Amino acid sequence: MLRKIFRRWTGPEEVGKVKLIVGLGNPGKQYEHTRHNIGFEVIDELSREFSIPLDQSKFKGLYGIGFYKGEKILLLKPLTYMNLSGESIRAAVDYYQIDLEDLVVIYDDLDLPVGKIRLRQKGSPGGHNGIKSTVAHLGTQQFNRIRIGIDRPEKGMSVPDYVLGRFRQDELMTQAEAVKKSAGACEAWLEKPFLEVMNEYNQ
Repeated sequence: MLRKIFRRWTGPEEVGKVKLIVGLGNPGKQYEHTRHNIGFEVIDELSREFSIPLDQSKFKGLYGIGFYKGEKILLLKPLTYMNLSGESIRAAVDYYQIDLEDLVVIYDDLDLPVGKIRLRQKGSPGGHNGIKSTVAHLGTQQFNRIRIGIDRPEKGMSVPDYVLGRFRQDELMTQAEAVKKSAGACEAWLEKPFLEVMNEYNQ
């Protein structure tokens, strides 16, 4: 049983049960459509699919909240820059008193080929600074995540330059399919446990 992490909040708004879907990335035009921002692209896809506009600013992020198939959904893009993503996630978790089993974090992964996605329920950050920050602020490695492959840079290219660069023309279709597949996994999670979705999508 995943432990609940929250600071109890009382006020005029009824909190209720919320599922939180977070995509990691960096804010700003210069980072749009870069490899490191593929988590943001999944949130944009879900915003369109669920008809939940990302029109609110809070939790050091941009977010939208609405209902989809009977579930109350919060879509969140942290605007802290990647290295501080956990600050935004923790703030949303605290405010809405979210069980960690009702959280999924979506991010890029150098250890998977472009287009490949992998779902996990726990694990180390694996060198990803956004996940390092998330683990540090939640105090646990046990939370659902969707990793989207971006592959590794060619010899001679630094990792920072690579992840902050854009996909090659020949990768764009595969990358777009991975975004849609990740959004589909999130949609499936609204109807069944994450473990079942993980077993289905990791095959």
